[in-house]
Amino acid sequence: MAELGKVNQMNIVKKVNFGLYLDGGEMGEILMPKRYVTKDMKPGDSVEVMVYLDGEERYVATTEKPKAVVGDFASLRVNKVEKSGAFLDWGLSKELMVPFSEQKVKMEEGRSYIVYVYIDRITGRITASMKLERFFSKEKPQYQAGDEVDLLIWTPTDLGYKAIIDNKYLGVVYKNEIFKKINSGNKLRGFVKKVRDDGKIDLSLESMGYKKKIGGIAGVVLEKLKTAGGFLPYHDKTDPDVIYSIFGVSKKTFKQAVGNLYKLRLIEMDQKGIKLTEKA
Repeated sequence: MAELGKVNQMNIVKKVNFGLYLDGGEMGEILMPKRYVTKDMKPGDSVEVMVYLDGEERYVATTEKPKAVVGDFASLRVNKVEKSGAFLDWGLSKELMVPFSEQKVKMEEGRSYIVYVYIDRITGRITASMKLERFFSKEKPQYQAGDEVDLLIWTPTDLGYKAIIDNKYLGVVYKNEIFKKINSGNKLRGFVKKVRDDGKIDLSLESMGYKKKIGGIAGVVLEKLKTAGGFLPYHDKTDPDVIYSIFGVSKKTFKQAVGNLYKLRLIEMDQKGIKLTEKA
């Protein structure tokens, strides 16, 4: 059976002048307009399509690839704002609407926002909301410390950044655990530090085993050294803005990290920069 707002694998039932009809199961036959039909498509074939409602409340299938489907959290750009709400680019020619009642702040054309895609119970239409809190899973997370997860960075807080975990849970990356520049909408790999008794999840952007071995920005510097072939041209005289652009931290923090690596005999320092030792 086809699902509204999802990508479905559907069989072609028949061909007509204005497109193809697909088998939607309990939804009946669903039209895929002619503009999405290719010459090789024929009755009996299976096609991958997205199903949505057109302006007359009819099911329609499209081969356009959505940036998000029902049940997804996603960062989407506002194409326009009208009297009924904001309309987002979600990959389909028919835009996705966020009613004003589902906006936490007034959305602006050209900006991107984190939203949740769902089917409105009253209208039956695919809709998006900025009010994410009510859509997170109420189940207790079963993660263990060190588990690797997918993150969608949501919004900054006094503590750091809220992040959506595996399209299901909410967690926090604390500011003292962030060693590179991140922004709302970034998709990152992260690691579970701890699942608290109340179900809240503490996150890290670095592997826990690696952090324990090296620690913080020192680990980042060490990794960049290895990637660069063992040498980086940064030292005491390097401009602080350059340090921040490369490592995302202040020069003071960078110098502390380099000092720790030097004490561990993992790097050597001179007037030209820093380089790995054989021990590293």
